[in-house]
Amino acid sequence: MSPSITGAAARRAGRPSRRAAVSVAAVTATALGLSVFVSGTALAHSGADAASAAVVTRAALAPALVAGRGADTGFAEQEAENAATNGTVIGPGTAAYTLPAEASGRAAVSLTRGQYVEFTLPAAANAINVRYSIPDAPNGGGITAPLDVSVNGAHRATMTLTSQYAWLYSQYPFSNDPKAGILFPDQWITECSCVPDQTTPTPTVSTPYRPNHFYDEQRLLLGRTYQAGEKIRLTVPAGSAASTTVIDLMDSQLVAPPKVDLLAANVLLFGADPTGRRDSADAIDKAIAFAKKTHLKVYIPPGTYQVNRHIIVDNVTIEGAGSWYTKIQGHQVALSTPAADGSPHTDVGFYGKDASAGGSSNVHLSGFAIDGAVDDRVDTDQVNGIGGAFNNSTIDGLYIDHTKAGMWFDGSMNNVKITDNTIVNQTADGINFHTGVTNSLISNNFIRNTGDDAIALWSDKVEDANDTIDHNTVQTPVLANGIALYGGTDNTVSDNLIADPIREGSAIQVGSRFGAEPFTGNLWITDNTTVRAGTYELNWNIGLGAIWFYALEKNINANIQVTGDNFLDNTYNAIMLVADFPVKDLYSITNVHFKDIKVDGTGTSVVSARVAGGATFQNVVARNVGAVGVNNCGSFNFTPAGSEFGLTDLGGNTGGGTTGPWLAPWELPNTITCDDRPPVVVPPVPSAW
Repeated sequence: MSPSITGAAARRAGRPSRRAAVSVAAVTATALGLSVFVSGTALAHSGADAASAAVVTRAALAPALVAGRGADTGFAEQEAENAATNGTVIGPGTAAYTLPAEASGRAAVSLTRGQYVEFTLPAAANAINVRYSIPDAPNGGGITAPLDVSVNGAHRATMTLTSQYAWLYSQYPFSNDPKAGILFPDQWITECSCVPDQTTPTPTVSTPYRPNHFYDEQRLLLGRTYQAGEKIRLTVPAGSAASTTVIDLMDSQLVAPPKVDLLAANVLLFGADPTGRRDSADAIDKAIAFAKKTHLKVYIPPGTYQVNRHIIVDNVTIEGAGSWYTKIQGHQVALSTPAADGSPHTDVGFYGKDASAGGSSNVHLSGFAIDGAVDDRVDTDQVNGIGGAFNNSTIDGLYIDHTKAGMWFDGSMNNVKITDNTIVNQTADGINFHTGVTNSLISNNFIRNTGDDAIALWSDKVEDANDTIDHNTVQTPVLANGIALYGGTDNTVSDNLIADPIREGSAIQVGSRFGAEPFTGNLWITDNTTVRAGTYELNWNIGLGAIWFYALEKNINANIQVTGDNFLDNTYNAIMLVADFPVKDLYSITNVHFKDIKVDGTGTSVVSARVAGGATFQNVVARNVGAVGVNNCGSFNFTPAGSEFGLTDLGGNTGGGTTGPWLAPWELPNTITCDDRPPVVVPPVPSAW
């Protein structure tokens, strides 16, 4: 066997070297006509105007490389490693449990007291969002630390950063205690519950053990509009309690004025407190009841409203003034006795009625923020931003932060549209369609820093059917996948942008697991772009694919069309098809069809097959392939007839890398080319095709 990726290769895989990081900025600048700052060194074009130092990226790449894919967010993303700074660039690196691995683009800037990072605005803006990490408290629970914000050299504000909602430790489902050791000493010490448990001697571990989920983010309205070319400097004050402050990126945008609705049931008239000092849940309930009787909308004006429980919604429209102005703020409350659903806590959330009662209908939520106080993961807790079941409903323009799952729907339910939302910093999923969600849409959402799948269709007991996941952007899911499909029929995943999955997952997973119903009918995975995916599976000790087909509990044999997708800068493989070893002779993957695919850069192979079955390939173009194009192990029986997995060449499959054409004749139709852990060749920075 070849050695697994270690040392310098581990630090570099999936993200270019320091010199290549400069190249990322240079590519961006060339595409946008901008100059570049990298670690305080100006790479300026002569004659450029003041705004030319702004390096704008999407998923830490030049926007031209991901054009047409992902959400239209309305903000400009700027990576700290491309800005002016007297701090230290950390990364690039993908090693688990490290700050670079969880950073957007696998790199960030570390500041000590007195140091800064300075961004140049690429366009007019009156608001910023800073993604950062500061250390945990010695006994957990987080610390607070200031960050000074100045514009053009004049102090504007001081942000108070916190690590209260970051820093988890140990095994799934994790602990927020940095001194926590092994949580389950009688079990095999796995990375997640996806691997069967078995009794082995308990290892001795040092603490903090497996720290993760390092980052948080904070938004700030600047109070006035600044123009392109003006400079925003983030400085760590001399008296900061944080020994280091890591800045990953800054988003800037021009936020519209607050929305006013005079012809609605204003929650202030029912006793809601916009200062956040008093609980406003009862007042919001009263406004909802009045609005339903009078056929009005509910309006929540600018302010912070304390809500520490679920608001049950049915047949009502609730609008805020905009997610930057109207905040529904929760505090996680421990219950003396668990709720009927098993929850040991409660926190802020807007919930439809239970599916067993028919769910809620005609609910429309828009224009406000939901900010919970969830700092751990308890799987029985219903402490999600949005929950329950909704029919014929819309959820639009929300900002959801610090809840367990941003939106977790328990069906059966039909026709819900989830659009234009931002979901960040969750301890579990971003959006999960769980059990019989049909004819529904997840579109133009931005999801970053989830603790589990960012978007999932989970056909648990009842199929999810005729759903569409379209034009969403997913960044840095800490655990699991960017977009996960567990069973279902006639679903579509299209035009999404998924970047930087970190542990135990891929950008896109098609999985027969978690008790899901089988895949039936069709599954269309079209025109998506993945970036720096294909991570290392720490339980199996092998590299994954940017798209990962996994037959664990059933065959995967629906008609699956993977068409028009781009797999960029793959840490290991672009495509992986696998069955877990104990069931390798029980389940297969068939009827998968790849067409019009572009693969730019693989640490190892274009296709890694570790299962029986087969797939077709047509017009799959690859370049910068690090290892043999097809790593075909089949189901590891190594029969004289060859691999149990067959690759059918339908023509137009061109390109390759260090070992020649990726789909060479000697690899077809089922030649065994099995290398369990091929050495990694770090690909160059993606470029225009």
